[in-house]
Amino acid sequence: MNIYTRKKRWKFSLFLLAVLIVAASLWYSNITVRKISSEEKRNIQIWANAIQRRVSLVDYTEDFFESLKQEERKRVELLAEATKRLIYAENSEELTFYSDIIAGNTTIPVIQTDSRGKIIGVKNVDFEIADVPYLEGTLRDEFSIYEPVKVSTYGNVSYLYYKDSKTYTELRTYLEDMVRSFISEVVLNSASVPVIITDSSRTRVLEFGNIDSLKINDPGYVSRLLHEMADQNEPIRLDLVEQGTWYIFWKDSYLLTQLRYYPFIQFGVIGLFLLLAYFLFSTARRSEQNQVWVGMSKETAHQLGTPISSMIAWIELLKLKQLDNKIVQEIEKDVTRLENITERFSKIGSPPRLSPENLVEAVYDAVEYIKNRTSKKIQYTINIPRDHEIIVPLNAHLFGWVIENLCKNAIDAMGGIGTISVSISEDSRRVFVDVSDTGKGIPRSHQKTIFSPGYTSKKRGWGLGLTLSKRIIKNYHRGKIFVRSSVIDQGTTFRIVLNK
Repeated sequence: MNIYTRKKRWKFSLFLLAVLIVAASLWYSNITVRKISSEEKRNIQIWANAIQRRVSLVDYTEDFFESLKQEERKRVELLAEATKRLIYAENSEELTFYSDIIAGNTTIPVIQTDSRGKIIGVKNVDFEIADVPYLEGTLRDEFSIYEPVKVSTYGNVSYLYYKDSKTYTELRTYLEDMVRSFISEVVLNSASVPVIITDSSRTRVLEFGNIDSLKINDPGYVSRLLHEMADQNEPIRLDLVEQGTWYIFWKDSYLLTQLRYYPFIQFGVIGLFLLLAYFLFSTARRSEQNQVWVGMSKETAHQLGTPISSMIAWIELLKLKQLDNKIVQEIEKDVTRLENITERFSKIGSPPRLSPENLVEAVYDAVEYIKNRTSKKIQYTINIPRDHEIIVPLNAHLFGWVIENLCKNAIDAMGGIGTISVSISEDSRRVFVDVSDTGKGIPRSHQKTIFSPGYTSKKRGWGLGLTLSKRIIKNYHRGKIFVRSSVIDQGTTFRIVLNK
């Protein structure tokens, strides 16, 4: 019993040590992950701040272009007014002033037409009036982006058509390139942050980065992801003049997410490996134990064979001497008993050979044998009569050995005084044999250990009886044996379950 007590302490100590190692490893891993997480968040924050600055720059540039557009409109209106005043000018000084205003326009393309669309003047265009007499077709579309300026002089009406200046167009192209570059920088960020850019509805995806391109086509997945991103970080709003309002959604990188869960996955894998290793080592250990059991049993049967043969010869010799027949019969019984024991040991390790047997008869035989060799202070009861039949696949010799072992343990637990009750019951598939005593009981902490090799509460016991009983029931009869109930100082009930 001491070895199993120490074994439990070793298991508890090793388990406690394993828990401490895992806790310490998780603590250190979490510290490392938090450091990496802080660094990752710092990089993400730098990225987000850069995006905000770029958003501000884009907003400012859009405002600047809007102002530039308004200024060009005012300049065209000024040209129209100067043209009108030039016609009404009364002296040379006014003529020079208004002519200078008109000549000062060197950037804005302007076309002046009459009410019928005939071109009467051009400025900063790449064609001559002689080649293009009327404003029509694609040329008219090109110069109709903005509302023309109406010029009325002496009852005549003309119109000034204009478009964006070359400088404005170049700057506008640069802005669009900058916006495209900005979007590329957002979706293909160096921090590997999953990013989605949506329109003003915050549902339609315009661009995305670091997200599975197959999943992005799933509306349900996109909706859940946008909600997750919005919960983690406030979306960045981007107001563009031509494109409208956009929103940038983003969340922690996949690397950071993996680092958070990596320690748990790591210890899960290690735990699975340890369980597998424990299972393999336990299987190997049980296989070695089985080999030892088989070897010892075969050797015991072999060693008993020779003296039993000699005793049989001596019995025959005693019969010839015509000694007391009663004495010879008792010796024959003991020799027969030894032969049964030898047969039991010889069958351990051999393929089980079960045959239909009456379980009730086998129980009565085993109890009868042990009853004749114990004190009269031990009372035996069996709940069903001997002539009742319950046929099950059974090896009568080995099963009788189990009943004998249980009865012997019960006798020791009762101190030689008490009652042993055997109860047999059945259902449609199984048979139950309960062996109860009125002994000292078994502590709950030992109820699983008592079937282990070497466990015994006796000073001179080897702790092999219950181990052999479990092997006979479990390995040979494919049944079960366990402690059904036990109360200290009131008794114990062992249950055997056999399949019909």
